[in-house]
Amino acid sequence: MALVLHSWKANKNAYKAFIAAEYNGVKIDLSPDFVMGVTNKSPEYLKMNPIGKVPVLETPDGAIFESNAIARYVARLKDSSLFGSSSIDYGHVEQWIDFSTTEIDAHISTILRPRFGYGVYHPAVEEAANAALKRSFAALNSYLASNTFLVGHSVTLADIILTCNLYLGFTYILTKSFTSEFPHVERYFWTLVNQPNFQKIIGEVKQTDAIPPVKTPEEAAAAAKPKPEPKKQEEKPKAAPAAEEEAPKPKAKNPLDLLPPSKMILDEWKRLYSNTKTNFREVAIKGFWDMYDPEGYSLWFCDYKYNDENTVSFVTLNKVSGFLQRMDLARKYAFGKMLVIGSEAPFKVKGLWLFRGQEIPQFVIDECYDMELYEWKKVDISDEAQKERVNQMIEDQEPFEGEALLDAKCFK
Repeated sequence: MALVLHSWKANKNAYKAFIAAEYNGVKIDLSPDFVMGVTNKSPEYLKMNPIGKVPVLETPDGAIFESNAIARYVARLKDSSLFGSSSIDYGHVEQWIDFSTTEIDAHISTILRPRFGYGVYHPAVEEAANAALKRSFAALNSYLASNTFLVGHSVTLADIILTCNLYLGFTYILTKSFTSEFPHVERYFWTLVNQPNFQKIIGEVKQTDAIPPVKTPEEAAAAAKPKPEPKKQEEKPKAAPAAEEEAPKPKAKNPLDLLPPSKMILDEWKRLYSNTKTNFREVAIKGFWDMYDPEGYSLWFCDYKYNDENTVSFVTLNKVSGFLQRMDLARKYAFGKMLVIGSEAPFKVKGLWLFRGQEIPQFVIDECYDMELYEWKKVDISDEAQKERVNQMIEDQEPFEGEALLDAKCFK
């Protein structure tokens, strides 16, 4: 008998088991035709979970309910690293699972229930939950300032469960105005949900722009009630079309595609950069300035605002890698170099970016939250010192501004 999870598909508590299964190479089937409020009240379901809560995992040896217990079971089916590599790692994984449940999920649920019509709205209760959630986020933000993951150097079950709980908050009530106070939590969340095993289950994640209004139980019930199908009317003979049907509207173009044509072909520069292995200054750098179109493109320096927090080398490198992953939406319109500088902590992060147009594209600012973590300065190419700095950053010159390079990353 295969493992079968009884739940609706878009359930963050079901996501925990499915993501753990992806990391562990375990197959779980989603029960077909599950209907919340119907299936989980059936006699067959209540035999598996007398309370009727969702999800339930059906296994060859019996049923398991409670989402964290299900995720633990799936994580233990194979000898993987989801519980770390030592006894202390195991303890820390369990610690963060408890923290995620009691300090994050509980407060998010308190705020959400009245908005879904599952509870009575009390302003004082919500205010207390919001304050407690901020306290928890502050503690988590402090820890993540020097840690990419919760335990060790790779994803564990603690990361899976915390991210699924954060997912509910980010997609319903945690607007940018709330999360921007906690940049390390933001970085952590977006790094995790963009991991392939998370993306396969959750799909694309979009942060909410507004908190939903409070619903009364009556409003929630009315919204959940299926609408009656309209009665079929006798078909009337179709009139002959007077004119050809209107064609579907074309997809809106990116504003950068509407700019006047540029003599600089970005892909040609990227090929030249990638294929130049020797005489870099004479070939690639010279070729860049020969191609560069100051009317169609602009160059920008960026400096990370919080270099004093870059105390652990691998965390700093992961931070930059995450930034470059999230910049993928601009690949057609940009080229970038990111330097991690210093032989010891704190490490400095500096970058050079080439963008289509005369300003940083607005859609990049809107969609990539990392942008606000950097100070941006437009390059004045009439200034020879700035122009030489561009050259040095493109070719990863070391030492750079008197310091060793820990790493250099390219976006192309």
